[in-house]
Amino acid sequence: MPSPKNHRKTGQEKNRKGKLSEKAYSFHARGGDVTTELLSRPRTVPELFSGRGSGGSSADDVVALVTVPKLTKLLLNVTIQRSLGAVRVVLPLEATAEDLMAAALRQYKKEARLPVLNSIDSSGFDLHYSQFSLESLDRGEKLVAFGSRNFFLCPKSAVVPAAESGGAVTAARCSKVADDGSKKGLPWLKFMEFSL
Repeated sequence: MPSPKNHRKTGQEKNRKGKLSEKAYSFHARGGDVTTELLSRPRTVPELFSGRGSGGSSADDVVALVTVPKLTKLLLNVTIQRSLGAVRVVLPLEATAEDLMAAALRQYKKEARLPVLNSIDSSGFDLHYSQFSLESLDRGEKLVAFGSRNFFLCPKSAVVPAAESGGAVTAARCSKVADDGSKKGLPWLKFMEFSL
């Protein structure tokens, strides 16, 4: 039985001498039996994207191609406190922070996200740049003025019990809560200051 190597040599000896097989001739259109047809190249239209079908290209056409379309809507990401992912909202440029909060809460409810919110009224929430930002953003300011596309929405605490008066006071801003927390301090921190 011949080895596969020897079997292959018999059919390829012609190709080694510079001769092509019949299949190669037909592929390269070199064979005498194969007729060669010249295909005509289709005409290209250089002014196809200029916007005008006739006439020469002008400076206005070049400027029209270079100008960037104006921004008409914004895609914003709003993360709601204790929620797993950001809610994506598309709003027009004229929208305010109040509009963003209302749209984000509507989208949150529409997507049936967890945890379920007690109320989707935007007056019960504050909008921040991030969860680490203590100051809430102005509700009447336009979204374009913020310079960010990512925001954090946290609910206001409805009622905070007062320690000394025994009654209830209205909800405090996050910055006031942070100031109150820093005033308390920890005793071991005072010891650390003393030891330095």
